[in-house]
Amino acid sequence: MTFEQIYQRPKKRSILINGHSTSISLEDNFWYAFCEKAAIDNISINRLITEIDLQRDDKCSLAGAIRLYVLRSKNSQKS
Repeated sequence: MTFEQIYQRPKKRSILINGHSTSISLEDNFWYAFCEKAAIDNISINRLITEIDLQRDDKCSLAGAIRLYVLRSKNSQKS
């Protein structure tokens, strides 16, 4: 992998949280892994984002909570 493939700038993405339009900034690698997990779990991306938003601590940004969700999901697949 090249440096550019590993260290990406976040991209702004339009999403719905509990029916409200907003946006998050997330790197492609995290976004694609997140979308893949949603598809595996047969849940819409917006529904999964809403669930994460409702469960996250106020100290953690939504983008940060999604990144942590992706990392935990990947780690649990390895176990």
